[in-house]
Amino acid sequence: MSGSVRDAQYRALAEFRYRILRFLRSRDAAARAAGLEPQQYQRLLVTRGLPPGQGATIRTLVQWPLLQQHSAVELIDRLETHGYAAHSRSPVDRCSVLVSLLPRGERALEQVPQQRLEELRMTGSALVGAFGALLEGGQRGQRAQKRAWCSTAGKKRRLRSS
Repeated sequence: MSGSVRDAQYRALAEFRYRILRFLRSRDAAARAAGLEPQQYQRLLVTRGLPPGQGATIRTLVQWPLLQQHSAVELIDRLETHGYAAHSRSPVDRCSVLVSLLPRGERALEQVPQQRLEELRMTGSALVGAFGALLEGGQRGQRAQKRAWCSTAGKKRRLRSS
């Protein structure tokens, strides 16, 4: 393959970016419907979704969603103010601050994933198809679009290439 980008690759990249942004925007709407700001939801999700034995430190919460340290601290403070999370010094390393979910945070967090998982079931093949087309250099972009499923007003329909 030459160093130049083919039209099919641009189409595949545009489709993939569209699918990701669409998913992220609907995530933001789902978080707001649960009474959370999108960044608050992301922090609660990371805190809850860490592997067993890995403490939710400020450093971890900064690394996962790629925030600046001061932004993460401010966000944790807001979560604590609203009763979603609490922070405390680590008993092992007194320099580390651990973040834990409070019952209100657990309840708010539980409202969002079910909707997100359902959306992935309905639109996931379109995202996978766009990703596959991108990895294959855009060669199967048209085929992936024809096979992809999307959701329109709660109904599944085949995408048509135009």
